Order: sequence, then structure tokens, then C-alpha cells
Amino acid sequence: MAEFDKVIKGGMVVDGARFPRYRADIGIAGGRIAEIGSIASHRARQVLDAQGMIVAPGFVDLHTHYDAQLFWDPYCSISCWHGITSVVIGNCGFGFAPVAPQARERAMLSMTRVEAIPLASMRAGMPWDWESFPEYLDSVERTPKAMNILPYVPLSPLLISVLGLADAKAGRRPTDAEHAEMCRVLEASLAAGGCGWSAQRLPPSGPAGVQLDYDGTAMPSDVMHDETALLFARVLGQLNRGHIQMTMASGDVDADYAHMEALATASGRPLLFNAVQAYDDRPHVHRRVLAWLESCRERGVPVYGQGLTTDAGYGFTFENWNLFDEVHAWREITVGTAAEKLAKMADPARRPALRGKLPWLVLGPFQNIVVTGPATPETQQWLDHTIGLVAEKTGKHPADALLDIVVADGLKTEFFSMPSNQSLEHLKEIIDNPYIVLGVSDGGAHTKFLTAGRYPTETLTKIVREHDMLSLEEAHWRLSALPAQLAGFADRGVIKCGAPADLVVYDFERLEILPAEIVHDLPGNEWRRIQRAKGYRYILVNGEVTLENDEQTHRHSGQLLRHGRTQVQKKDKRAA
Repeated sequence: MAEFDKVIKGGMVVDGARFPRYRADIGIAGGRIAEIGSIASHRARQVLDAQGMIVAPGFVDLHTHYDAQLFWDPYCSISCWHGITSVVIGNCGFGFAPVAPQARERAMLSMTRVEAIPLASMRAGMPWDWESFPEYLDSVERTPKAMNILPYVPLSPLLISVLGLADAKAGRRPTDAEHAEMCRVLEASLAAGGCGWSAQRLPPSGPAGVQLDYDGTAMPSDVMHDETALLFARVLGQLNRGHIQMTMASGDVDADYAHMEALATASGRPLLFNAVQAYDDRPHVHRRVLAWLESCRERGVPVYGQGLTTDAGYGFTFENWNLFDEVHAWREITVGTAAEKLAKMADPARRPALRGKLPWLVLGPFQNIVVTGPATPETQQWLDHTIGLVAEKTGKHPADALLDIVVADGLKTEFFSMPSNQSLEHLKEIIDNPYIVLGVSDGGAHTKFLTAGRYPTETLTKIVREHDMLSLEEAHWRLSALPAQLAGFADRGVIKCGAPADLVVYDFERLEILPAEIVHDLPGNEWRRIQRAKGYRYILVNGEVTLENDEQTHRHSGQLLRHGRTQVQKKDKRAA
């Protein structure tokens, strides 16, 4: 009788723990790594040939928004195609629990702008068989998954559930009784399996107010009081478990840093700051963050950074673009129905304010936006032109050059822009900090704009293979073990006996990111942008092969990890 369900034979093991690579076989039994070394083929029911391949722990993605998508896409694509085997959902304080039945439509509307998830897809694809956060987790657990899921407790729905929508969005200070009730709900949610709590604190009046509600107003956590956040931090401290994910930029950098340090100190738990991003024309921004993180390490304050290490560009039209919200005038013209947006963009009375300040936070220099898909004969002449070049040729201000094209095309013009972090020097400065978690994938969000879920493949091909900024050993620690430890994925992120068999087997020399595509595969007849990968021989989740030669096998061996519990549960019969 075979001792192992599978043996991965003859691969080069990079274990995620920064031990020097070595050649070995890996025996898998019951969803776990049972033996490492020289294992005869006859001892296994199935042999997976890994000759010439790297065998490494599956990647752990701490920043996703698959809270809705996981219900219609067991693979949480695009993450699954790039070696990710475990994801954390509920980031930035956004999610769908607790949500009362009468508030479901409003909860979905919020996500159409702040994370740009299509409303039709949410309406068609979400079962809504829950109200509380524990009930939401039960629903996730019942849902077939080819990915491990670990949830944050998102603060915006929690604030709404106790304060009411209007007061939560107005930033009303909670009463003592309301604070006590919110802490009670938070503790119950953590007990059900939350790995900590998350919040976005980007007030619309601040310099980074770029992720707002569908009507252009603040999200509840944006206007949450410091006192409330500290009470939530103390809940983690009392339980001595979990961590905090925080996106924060109020306009007072020193105050933001002091507040996040206070949260980490009050909780005694790690705080993961999002995001450490390079702006090539403003390098002082990321250098100041890096200096702060180093100071926290020296003082023993458990604050970590999550680095935006991908340079995935943005493809978009103004039918749904929402990431110019940092400038009020631009926020105004991108809110409303298509007809309302078109009328505002054509309004000459609005143009002076739009010329007065150009957005830069997401895309970098406005003039570098490229016209990639003119939609009418009138605008065909601008194909492959930058907005700066269009402005130069027409003698217009760049704001007018762009908006005149958009108006002529009825919002349908396709644009493309590389983000503002193209400098390899600046990327290396971020990479050189060993406690920066790699990647801000936003998986499941901004589906019509962005394919940042490719970041693990990009790390291996660009950062390791092409530019030699990291060794493979270091890269796999940063992609797997470090984020797993931060999030409470006990035993995951490393290859060792007894660990769950979440593994990637890939051809290092052939690994590549494939070109971007538009696919119409979302519920509600919606579409999205994707990028697949090439070069992954096998991807295993809890010992089952979920992808083989870059193709899905339709095995649903993923688990809901309630606060990082790693028990390999009974296999879902649907995965057999």
C-alpha cells in the first residue's frame, strides 16, 4: 500500500525559510508534507515530475478584496495563476459583514467605487445567506474554494452596524455604550476566525483621498475617531492575537505615524502599513516611510510595511474610472451616471478648476497618460499619443486635451498609464528593507483597471531573474514565510515536515507574465482585465493539484482558515 498520496520528484527545493536551496523529493500524505529527502516512486500513488523545476511554498497574499468574488470564482483569479495559495480578504476596512438584509444593496453600491467591483456581478454572484460576521465566515466555509482564505474583520461595516449609515459616514463620535457594543461585535468576530481588523483612514480632505464611496463621500473608517481605533486595538491586546492592517494618510505624516505606533503599542500586535510606494518624481515620500519603519524596528514597535512592488499599468475608460478622487474637481466629474459624467466633463464652467490641479497620486504625471483606444473617427488621430503630446499639438491645456477626447468619444476612449513607480533605483530601496512584505495585489478589486495580482511572478522574473535584487531564497521568504507569519498562517509559508502542502513547482527560466486580456467571465454579463502566467508546472493547495501546466484542474482543496488554523480538513467531495 502506498505511503504517500503524492511525491514531488527531483525538484530544487527553496524552502521559504531562507535555508540554502537543495535537491530533494517531497512526500505528501493527508494534505501535509510527510517526508523530505530521497523517496522511491513506488511509495506514492502519484508522482509529480519536478526535474529542472523549483519547488517552493505557495505564495501568501495579504492584500486582496475577494470577499465577493470567492463566491463565484473558487480560484480567486488572477491570484491563482501566479502561484498564490492563500489570501487575506477584508482589507482596508471594507467587506460585507455585519450587514443587515435591508442594507445589502447599499453595501454593494459602496464597493462599486471604492474597490471598483461591478454591481451586476455582486448582485448575481453573492448568496447573501448571512447577516453577522460569523455567519459570513460560515458561508465562506461552505463555498467550494481552490484557495485558502483568511479574513480580516473590516471596520466600516462594523461601524455602520452600530452607529447607523449616516452617523458612521458623518464621523459622529460614538457614545460609551456604542463603543462597548462595537468592541463586543469585534471580539465575537475575532472569535469566529478573524485574523485581526483592517481600516482605511483616507479622509476626502486629505492628500490621498482616492478611495471613496460610490457617491464621492467618505467611507466610515475614513472618518473614524482615533479613540475608537485605540479601543479596537486594545481588544486585540486583551486577546493577544491578530494584527492590524492600516491604510492611512491624513495630511499630517507625523501624526499618522504616531497614531499607528500607538495602535501597535496598545495592541502589542503587528501593524501592517499600506502601502510603501515609490513616486519617481517624489522619492522623499517612500524614503520617509522607510526611515520610519526602520525607527520602529530599532524601538521594538511592531510596525511593518507592505510594498507596492509591481509596475502593472492601468487600462481604463472614463465610463468607470474612479482613481482621480484626490482632487475634488476631478472627483466631482467622475461621480454619477454616464450621462451626468459626460455633461460635467463637457461643461466649460468646470474646466478652470480641472486645469488648476491635476491628479498624480495613482498614475503619476498626467501628461504621460496614453490614448490607446480612440472610439470615434474624430479621435483616431490621437492613437498612441500621450496626453502631453496631444496638448502640445493642439495648443490645449492637458486637462482640456484629455477631456475633449473623452467627450468626443462619449466616455468610451481607452487610456493606459504606467504607475509612478518605474525607477529601478527606487524599487531597490524598497526591496532592500527585509521587513517589507511584497505586493499590494488588490486581487478582486479594480477589475476593469488593474492586474497587480501578477506580483509574485513579477518578483521572480523581474526582481530576481532579470535584476538580481534578491536571491531566490530571500524572495521566497518575502513572498511566503514573512506574510504568513504576520497574518497568523501557522505552519504555512515554509516547506517542512508536518506543514500543509501548499506548494508551487515552476520553471525559473521559462516563467513569464502573459499579455493583458479582456475577458467576459463575471456574473451579470460583466468583464474584467486579466493577466495569466506561464511556467508553473504544478500548484498545490493542501496537497491537491489545483493548477497543472498553468491550467486549472477544478479541484477545490482550499480552506477557510479561521485565524490561521491549519488543520487539513476532510476533502470536499466536490474536489475528488
